Amino acid sequence: MTAAYVALEGGHVLEGRGRASGTARGELVFTTAYTGYEESLTDPSYEEQILTFSYPLIGNYGVREERFESDRIHPRAVLAKELTDDITEWLESEDVPAVDHLDTREVVTDIRDGGAMKCGIAVGDDVTEEDALEQLEQCKAMSDHTEIGAQVSVDETVVHGEDNDGDTVALVDCGAKGSIIDSLVERNATVHVLPHDATEEDVAAIEPDILFISNGPGDPANYEEAIDIVDAFVEDTPVAGICLGQQIVAEALGGTTEKMTFGHRGVNQPVLDLESDRVVMTTQNHGYTVAEPGDYLEVTQINVNDDTPEGLDGVEHDIITRQYHPEANPGPQDTLDFFDDVLAMADPQNQRAVPADD
Repeated sequence: MTAAYVALEGGHVLEGRGRASGTARGELVFTTAYTGYEESLTDPSYEEQILTFSYPLIGNYGVREERFESDRIHPRAVLAKELTDDITEWLESEDVPAVDHLDTREVVTDIRDGGAMKCGIAVGDDVTEEDALEQLEQCKAMSDHTEIGAQVSVDETVVHGEDNDGDTVALVDCGAKGSIIDSLVERNATVHVLPHDATEEDVAAIEPDILFISNGPGDPANYEEAIDIVDAFVEDTPVAGICLGQQIVAEALGGTTEKMTFGHRGVNQPVLDLESDRVVMTTQNHGYTVAEPGDYLEVTQINVNDDTPEGLDGVEHDIITRQYHPEANPGPQDTLDFFDDVLAMADPQNQRAVPADD
């Protein structure tokens, strides 16, 4: 059996079975999702994190590329109770260390009690506990990854749905899941995917009907360019956002964000719509949340478990954001109509924002 050590913040070291060799460090988090491991592993929002699966068996239906959300695995390492050969071969091919034969109930309990924490991993024939502790010592806090957007964003603008004749969407890519783009293209939109640090001029050149801020990893306060873009266009262009995108919109409009203790990651998070009094089940993956929405946004949906904001609407301007993932890959499809609501904002008859006089 290949040696494997998991060093937790505070110095506690777990020993497991090594399934894919290597060393890694990152923020230790967990997901309660019982399916959709391919989507989770290719979700850019897991960049610079070590992902623990609480479901006991991962890999039982193989690995299929058509389920991927991006072109690579994003967690720095993977922990599980049991990993199949199919998934460990995939992880090994991408140089992502993997450890199983762990008591993941204990790991999840540690995270729930102590919060998402720094972690070091060492897997291989000759590794020791000291190797894992050395990785832990070098691990940075998530908020210190100030350039994380560049690790997950496109380098230059990419256009999807060029032959569509519907609305034009400028999507600022802070680590967008592919299914978000697909959901817009399927609704006849042309989606211009711009780098996370796109300029006001880059967006203006597209003449978008909708400005969309994507999901992504890390602290929303580190996405200064995206915050500036929202501030520049919100007066005249409808704005939408998902996950990190909601947080960025709030930051741009005078709201505040904060780091959560261990975040929301899974496919069964209950969300209450305050207008309809209806509860929907949602897919989520985030470690930050909106603390205060500010004067220009109102909370329209909340998490049933902890009352954190799950949906925001503009008070004066055309804005709609969601903290969860309406595209539901993986997860329930209760909220797919979000994308219809987003594109409906492009209809002048639905717009509340009135352009300022020249």
